[in-house]
Amino acid sequence: MPSAPWTAHYPRGVPAEIDPDRYGSIVELFHTSCERFRDKPSFSNMDVVLSFGDLQRRSGEFAAFLRKDLGLAKGDRIALQMPNVLQYPVALFGALRAGLVVVNVNPLYTAPEMEHQFRDSGIAAIVILANFARKLQEVLPALAKSGKPPRVIVTELGDLFPGPKRVLVNAAVRYLKRMVPSFDIPGAIRMRDALDQGQRHGPVPDADLSGEDLAFLQYTGGTTGTPKGAMLTHRNIVSNMEQASAWMSPLFVEGEETVLTPLPLYHIFSLTVNCLLFLKWGALNVLVTNPRDFPGFIKLLGRQRFTVMTVVSTLLNALMSQPGFGRLDFGRVKLSVAGAMALQRTVAERWRSLTGNRLVEGYGLTEASPVVCCNPVDGSDRLGTIGLPLPSTEVRLVGDDGNEVGPGQPGELLVKGPQVMKGYWNRPGETAEVLRGGWLRTGDIAQFDEAGFLRIVDRKKDLILVSGFNVYPNEVEDVVSQHPDVAEVAAIGVPDDKSGEVVKIVVVKRAAGLTADELIEFCRSRLAAYKVPKYVEFSKTELPKTNVGKILRRALR
Repeated sequence: MPSAPWTAHYPRGVPAEIDPDRYGSIVELFHTSCERFRDKPSFSNMDVVLSFGDLQRRSGEFAAFLRKDLGLAKGDRIALQMPNVLQYPVALFGALRAGLVVVNVNPLYTAPEMEHQFRDSGIAAIVILANFARKLQEVLPALAKSGKPPRVIVTELGDLFPGPKRVLVNAAVRYLKRMVPSFDIPGAIRMRDALDQGQRHGPVPDADLSGEDLAFLQYTGGTTGTPKGAMLTHRNIVSNMEQASAWMSPLFVEGEETVLTPLPLYHIFSLTVNCLLFLKWGALNVLVTNPRDFPGFIKLLGRQRFTVMTVVSTLLNALMSQPGFGRLDFGRVKLSVAGAMALQRTVAERWRSLTGNRLVEGYGLTEASPVVCCNPVDGSDRLGTIGLPLPSTEVRLVGDDGNEVGPGQPGELLVKGPQVMKGYWNRPGETAEVLRGGWLRTGDIAQFDEAGFLRIVDRKKDLILVSGFNVYPNEVEDVVSQHPDVAEVAAIGVPDDKSGEVVKIVVVKRAAGLTADELIEFCRSRLAAYKVPKYVEFSKTELPKTNVGKILRRALR
């Protein structure tokens, strides 16, 4: 790899490079872990636990069903549309073992959003939680008109629960067990029936896979436009797991960790880090089905012993305001990892103050499987930065002219490494644009500090241009969020006859008495005049967000 000065700041024991071909596929890594940790717990949800041996057996049954009963072939696409429940890892690894390409779908998508993703990816099958099947019923007739409709596997909450269906009482379960809307999907198969059918076939060999085979069509979040399917190969994902593993290995012990997973596994951050990386380490993965049920989440945090948790800034901010949070004990927690959106300094400082828990920020994007950078986990992290590029990762910062910018200057972040996607599904033009010269153009503006740590300034497309001066919404939001009476804030640009654009902020109050004049005055003492918001709008409801809690500025605009 060419000169990478940031490696001088790597923690002791972290290599500059990894072997992206250590495992030939995700499936090879999966079997390696299942054999090593066969009798240890792998995933738990609502007090039900699957051991690594259970997961290997059940996913094999599902793979046999997909190949023998549905007749699906290597390379066919299968959609998984579920929150964090035990059926997800069974379906995920079953699909990969069958050689299928997994298309993760947000369960909260509307029918039009589902139809776009299903059409674009050309799915042959879908596994969906029954609570969301009514929306699928709306979509299927349109899909049938344009071709063969997908085969449907419907699962209910108790499908993997042992013995007779139990009385389920905790709040997260009540959330999912509320009355399932009625639906009628001819030919739909119940997942537990599918597993029974697969079991009758006996052991079925896994598909023959290579690192260059597609593992996922992972759709971008759509924060800047129509979602596109990033083609992620087995090698892409294995590489990113190896990179993250090398980075975090000084802190974690194989077979002894418990990771708490409130972020949905269908999101690329949680998928690679929580689901796959910690599976490699033989960790117990505790799935949180509905983290927005804060009373239930607080109870879980109080009774579940865990050593690591992944989070986003908005979730932390909301969690710390909940009754009972201050009584929680984080003494056994080694680390919390923040990703998927910018971590606001005030949130990070408050978290560390209240919990005494180390919180590190990383950075990634769907097109990079996703992790590009992360702060060191040895305590040498730098708050307010996204850390250092991971092993075997190259980065450059370039200006609008395509030339590299100097130290301390903002420029678009370009990335090269084995974790970078193959391209966008059925979009050769957009692939060529975003992968120019072999470098992934992230669309994010970043700068290096004097120690080689990177800081994200903002999204290039979110940049606000005030009288020719660049205003980065993250900077404005970081200042406004320091006001004690602000619960949430988003900064956007709005047209202005004199300046071209001016800054507007949309705020959710923490205290009813907060005024626009007070906030503007607060900003005047902390921001240059052209960065100070000219307009303040108060929202009575929380700000619009993506499935993992990233505020959608586009929706506000």
